[in-house]
Amino acid sequence: MEQYNVTGMSCAACSARVEKAVSKVEGVTSCSVSLLTNSMGVKGTASPDAIIDAVTKAGYGASLKGGDTAQTASPDKSALEDHDTPVLKKRLIASVGFLAVLMYVSMGHMMWNWPLPSFFNGNDIAMGLVQMLLTIIIMVINRKFFVSGFQSLLHRSPNMDTLVALGSGAAFVYSTYALFAMTDAQVKGNMDAVMNYMHEFYFESAAMILTLITVGKMLEAHSKGKTTDALKGLMDLSPKTAVLLRSGKEVTVPIEQVHKGDQFVVRPGESIPVDGVILEGASAVNESALTGESIPVDKAAGDSVSAATINQSGFLRCEATRVGEDTTLSQIIRMVSDAAATKAPIAKIADKVSGIFVPAVIAIAIVTIAVWLLVGQTVGYALARGISVLVISCPCALGLATPVAIMVGNGVGAKHGILFKTAVSLEEAGKVQIVALDKTGTITCGEPKATDILPAENVTEQELLTLALALEQKSEHPLAKAILQYGEEQQLTASAVSDFQALPGNGLTGVLNGSKLCGGNYQCVAAVAAVPDEMQQQARTLAESGKTPLFFSRDNQLLGIIAVADVLKEESPEAIRQLQHMGIQVVMLTGDNEQTAKAIGKQAGVDHVIAGVLPDGKEAVIRKLAAQGKVAMVGDGINDAPALTRADIGIAIGAGTDVAIDAADIVLMKSRLTDVPAAIRLSRAALRNIHENLFWAFIYNIIGIPLAAGVWIPLFGWKLNPMFGAAAMSLSSFCVVTNALRLNLFQLNRSDRDKKLKNAVAAIQLEQQSAKSSDDSGMQVTLHIKGMMCGHCEATVKKCLEAFPEVDEAIVSHTEGTAVVKLNAPADLAALKKAVTEQGYQVKK
Repeated sequence: MEQYNVTGMSCAACSARVEKAVSKVEGVTSCSVSLLTNSMGVKGTASPDAIIDAVTKAGYGASLKGGDTAQTASPDKSALEDHDTPVLKKRLIASVGFLAVLMYVSMGHMMWNWPLPSFFNGNDIAMGLVQMLLTIIIMVINRKFFVSGFQSLLHRSPNMDTLVALGSGAAFVYSTYALFAMTDAQVKGNMDAVMNYMHEFYFESAAMILTLITVGKMLEAHSKGKTTDALKGLMDLSPKTAVLLRSGKEVTVPIEQVHKGDQFVVRPGESIPVDGVILEGASAVNESALTGESIPVDKAAGDSVSAATINQSGFLRCEATRVGEDTTLSQIIRMVSDAAATKAPIAKIADKVSGIFVPAVIAIAIVTIAVWLLVGQTVGYALARGISVLVISCPCALGLATPVAIMVGNGVGAKHGILFKTAVSLEEAGKVQIVALDKTGTITCGEPKATDILPAENVTEQELLTLALALEQKSEHPLAKAILQYGEEQQLTASAVSDFQALPGNGLTGVLNGSKLCGGNYQCVAAVAAVPDEMQQQARTLAESGKTPLFFSRDNQLLGIIAVADVLKEESPEAIRQLQHMGIQVVMLTGDNEQTAKAIGKQAGVDHVIAGVLPDGKEAVIRKLAAQGKVAMVGDGINDAPALTRADIGIAIGAGTDVAIDAADIVLMKSRLTDVPAAIRLSRAALRNIHENLFWAFIYNIIGIPLAAGVWIPLFGWKLNPMFGAAAMSLSSFCVVTNALRLNLFQLNRSDRDKKLKNAVAAIQLEQQSAKSSDDSGMQVTLHIKGMMCGHCEATVKKCLEAFPEVDEAIVSHTEGTAVVKLNAPADLAALKKAVTEQGYQVKK
């Protein structure tokens, strides 16, 4: 997508005109124009010159903002600055000064007999000339309305400025005609006619219309500036300099001169300039700028750091890994900016109306004048009704109803670490009926942890853990790391063992102080030590709850069991409960065996568990779920990318892989599952705000135009002065933008106000084994395998079996010691057995 700056737009009719003109350019596949940010995003093969030429011919200006969004620089902050408000403020002050004099002469003297210089006594023509000159001055000050309005009219694309210019211009022209008619009556001595023409002056209306519209424009510009505060705040975070190490010396350079591989230093209190990895030092880093999380994160050598985060305590020496537009901060800025440049589906309603709104209003104004003249009213009366129609009609409110809410909602999300990539994702997330959650790394922490310590009789917990640490410290198995991590938390020191030996798929052995230690699965330890029935039952209970029991013995005596599992994230059950309270069905997808999956699913509280699912199987599950309702997929790994892409809304956990993040529509920077309901909650609030804005924009015009045209005069005597019409128009857009700004007060983590979807899915009909369809008649063989200890062992066996082209799927269970292999063609069973054996396991039958 290429992005452009567009100048000269004043209302939704302008943006619709630009969008229509660019869409006609050969090679353009899609075009989205944002009135809020005065920007345009274009997809296709058309050249920038052709696109700019199309915009110019439509009566507006355009300039290329940058190249492809994958390579563009972050949006220029100056383009988001409020340049309009200072200019409009000067125009308004000057206009009000001259208007005050005009109102004194026209209304103060005429209605309340306020004093004027003696020169004006009986000199009605002089008073008329003063009013005309003051009005001309105000019209010159606000000439932009006339230049833009009549240019748009000449290009056959009238906009809001056209309505203002026609209304004010018509009042001035008619008043000027009345002034000249007055001079004729004065020459003829017809003083009654002179006084009648004095009452036909609408100079103050012409000037007041321009001044009041300028008030509205200034308020609107100020409010619009507030909607981009979040994006400007992100840009303010971008560091300007970095301290590099060059030839052993510290050199301060502009951030643009930092390259990948450069080494830089960060002292306490300083901002980290670019993304990098710590080479030396340890510190607490405040990452609230990126994640919204206020608690600092401890960092040490080997950990990654991100640009714009704050080093709070220690000295750090780092190596730059991502610079310029590749940093996390730049990617966030680009996501927020791109979301503002895209258009939500609901905006199409306003676009269609805006395209015909202004011409329709002009036609209504002409008909209004004609009807009042036909019923016998004076030209001045009829003209006043037509002018009221022109100046009360407001296409701006329609055009701003959607983009301001999208921009504010997107900004609120960014402040809380929730990034919506497009306006579509912000609108559609609130309509989700089914949420599919990947298990590992999404519902669970993604790495095993020690969960239960069960010492044997006459053995203490500390003794069991100390001997287990001694044995496991030389192992590279993930389960060993879980035990070592737990030992560190308990501040225990591991003793060194001799004669260490790893038994693939079974366990470990070693000698400590002359005693032989053994650790591993039941089969391994039971071969050298007696395991009481009570301990065996406890092990089975642990396995049924999704945990892996590891047995330990010393000199043929059982020491106890340490259970290890990929534990639930602390917030996962609460997040799932909130989703269910919203009326959303929650499904857990995992490649684990069904027993483990159901145990985790029960702990998490999900509605449905689908186990034994391959990466392409996840995509197939999402496809089936999508047939039953709008689906969001939440994942963090490369294997989740196909499912994230297939889902109506893909949600990536921020700590996940770049591939998952690229494939998703929403990115959760905090990697916290409770941000899933928060994102849906924010989407619902933004959509509700858009509906409110559209309602008030439509209802304002539906009520205002008939009132201005005088439809109710015969029935109720209701009549609208053009000046009051202009005041109403000036406030309408301001009210719409102000309503959108209320989203800044929205508390997206409050779940007590959640409401269930009206179209919630009652129940999901989906077979548990979804990687293969139920009508599959392929062959199946079961391998009985010895030596598998945990989910990682399952994954190893599963991977080696599914490498065979004849194998569609392998469903592996370490607790049952089996691998159910589904075949699409006859396979060499000896080859399957050999593949498993080469991984360190034994195929019994």
